[in-house]
Amino acid sequence: MAAARASLGRILPESSILFLCDMQEKFRPSIAYFPQIVSVAARMLKAARLLDVPVLLTEQYPQGLGPTVPELGAQGIRPVSKTCFSMVPTLQKELDGRPQLRSVLLCGIETQVCILNTALDLLDRGLQVHVVVDACSSRSQVDRLVALARMRQSGAFLSTSEALILQLVRDAAHPQFKEIQKIIKEPVPDSGLLGLFQGQNPLLLNSRP
Repeated sequence: MAAARASLGRILPESSILFLCDMQEKFRPSIAYFPQIVSVAARMLKAARLLDVPVLLTEQYPQGLGPTVPELGAQGIRPVSKTCFSMVPTLQKELDGRPQLRSVLLCGIETQVCILNTALDLLDRGLQVHVVVDACSSRSQVDRLVALARMRQSGAFLSTSEALILQLVRDAAHPQFKEIQKIIKEPVPDSGLLGLFQGQNPLLLNSRP
């Protein structure tokens, strides 16, 4: 019964964490829909702060790829530098120190590299992974699409920022609901997802185990 419940992918603030992966200056010109992806990740960050969901932020080789872009709004969060194409090895101690952790909400770039490898490493630890599809992108939209399908095949959940935020809130009686409403009432920028999902794309159909 517990396994069946876990497979639903329900999330709670007290057992969740938000991962923000490598949204840095040097990626700005090359990543498709970069401003839109960062905007949606910033929306997730605002909601996480309101709901007391912890946040971890990484930067890939910042000496060469630059700092996290300011519009993410992550000032006050200490970035963790890495060279590995996964967030998990660098954040191992943080994860080990959170025995209550069940779910990771994953935003950032690139989908087929650090997002995919982070998702696989987290799944390997027995954690649920929720990929925020409107907050992840790549240089190539083919890579983005195939990586999303690959993660879903491996057991990750694909969801949108609004769906995840409202899952965390759960009830309009939540004391922070009015502030959350302000966030979700802002239009979500188009990040090319309709083009990936339209026509019942076979890569994203019936791909869960």
